Amino acid sequence: MDMQRETMRNTISGAEAIPDSSGINLFRADPDFAALSSLYLPRELADHLIPHFDRLGGLAGGELDEAARTADNNPPELAVRSRRGEDLQSIIYHPSYRRMEQIAFGEFGLAALSHRGGVLGWDAPMPPAAKYLLTYLYVQAEFGVCCPLSMTDSLTRTLRKFGSSELVDRYLPALTSQDMDGLFQGAMFMTEQGAGSDIAATSVEATPRGDGTWSLSGDKWFCSNADAELAMVLARRSDGAAGLKGVSLFLLPRILPDRSPNAYRIVRLKDKMGTRSMASGEIRLEGATAWLVGDPEAGFKQMADMVNNSRLSNGMRAAGLMRRATTEALFIAHRRKAFGRRLIEMPLMRRQLAKMIVPTEQARSMMLQTAEALHRSDAGDKEAYALVRLLTPLIKFRACRDARRVTGDAMEVRGGCGYIEEWPDPRLVRDVHLGSIWEGTSNIVALDVIRAASREQALPVLLRHIGHLDQGTLPGLKDMAERAVALAEKAIDNPDLTRSAASALYHVASAASLAMEARELALPHRLAVARAVVRHRLATKDPLAAAGNEDDFGPLMGDPGGYADAPLTFGRAH
Repeated sequence: MDMQRETMRNTISGAEAIPDSSGINLFRADPDFAALSSLYLPRELADHLIPHFDRLGGLAGGELDEAARTADNNPPELAVRSRRGEDLQSIIYHPSYRRMEQIAFGEFGLAALSHRGGVLGWDAPMPPAAKYLLTYLYVQAEFGVCCPLSMTDSLTRTLRKFGSSELVDRYLPALTSQDMDGLFQGAMFMTEQGAGSDIAATSVEATPRGDGTWSLSGDKWFCSNADAELAMVLARRSDGAAGLKGVSLFLLPRILPDRSPNAYRIVRLKDKMGTRSMASGEIRLEGATAWLVGDPEAGFKQMADMVNNSRLSNGMRAAGLMRRATTEALFIAHRRKAFGRRLIEMPLMRRQLAKMIVPTEQARSMMLQTAEALHRSDAGDKEAYALVRLLTPLIKFRACRDARRVTGDAMEVRGGCGYIEEWPDPRLVRDVHLGSIWEGTSNIVALDVIRAASREQALPVLLRHIGHLDQGTLPGLKDMAERAVALAEKAIDNPDLTRSAASALYHVASAASLAMEARELALPHRLAVARAVVRHRLATKDPLAAAGNEDDFGPLMGDPGGYADAPLTFGRAH
């Protein structure tokens, strides 16, 4: 009787017409994830990670997604004092946020797995592609925690490269811990009110104490993960030169080695449009103790290493959010009916979905290509260093901008429900806008593309890389790549061309990457996406030309919910 009443109630309300993807496994819902993992990871590691991808995909579509919604609705609060009047400077987080931290830092070790063995049962540090593939799944549920994840990973990398052995020995175990009670999270305190992207205008002052420590004084305007145990801080040495050479990099602990609190205050938390689950604040340094990291006159260059690592993470997050948005849109299109047909059967809807799929797959391929270049660069490959210096700002510039449109289009596919906070779409739209701002706005990052092209002589490297990937698969791509490089060379002296050049370089590189994946994995639909990049994002557009054939996208247009009986194996054809 109860089931009959429930059926009658749903029939009367029309609820059965509203598709709800809650609980979907986002790994299994992604038709190309497994195959791409087998291409970009060593086969033994790829096989080892299958159950971990599967578990994280289930969490991202279920428990993590629900926790993200709850934490977003219950943002952190700053507790300035105890009821006795003691200075607390603590941030109170909702239990849902703490659970998301536990999954990210603890269970999956996402901030540690690049730096030590033993994470997820693997006896060695994993290559960057493994970290980004796992986090790509995680971010489809929650963006906020991915900021502390990225900064902890990036701070650890920068400290190991430039910090003294004493600092590394003291803090590395805590930075790579999976024990939440022993974990030290990282942050990056760089932005000031008068010095956003203009680092030479940094005014926070660092004064040597004579005992190997420095005293930092001044205000930092935008500090994400504001209560992190460790932060990398840019400050101007009191005895330093003017300009960038006077700006040094410092390691700032929240708690000093003698267990006393450091001398800085969280003045307030930011009321942000997105990433509301994670605390960003304003910080006043009041003679805080810090240690100099690396060459005192190379502070910005050393911080740039951390920033570039965060920029790649930003590109990964944009790719992941686009994938989640596309998965939601496809799920709806295969189930929602209008005028007697499913939405997926309607030409205009298929066209809209195709326009979402293309940038989504471009971003993922660029993420994986950049991760592979980073792996080779860290192993000492100088040409790979030049490549990663170029690919990193490219994905940060273009993928983060594409994600704003893709998430908006997905909201439209869901219709009126997509505008309601009970559904994931509004959170995706709000969160994704941050990608174009963090670690440099679009103009700043596009200029960095041209800077990398000039200083690192990266354009010939990119041309060789594109030729190696494409191998003549895409007719005309070689000519387009040469023209894109020529445009970038002109942009060195003509900044008006900078953004166009950056977009062109991104599109030729991503098209070549997609073509290589199609060839190596025998996945013709990825070649169809590559051709769509050439046709719609590189070729001169004829506004009266007919659209391409989205039917060639094959499984990328498939039902994300149709995975229930799919075998959990990697397929790679040669």
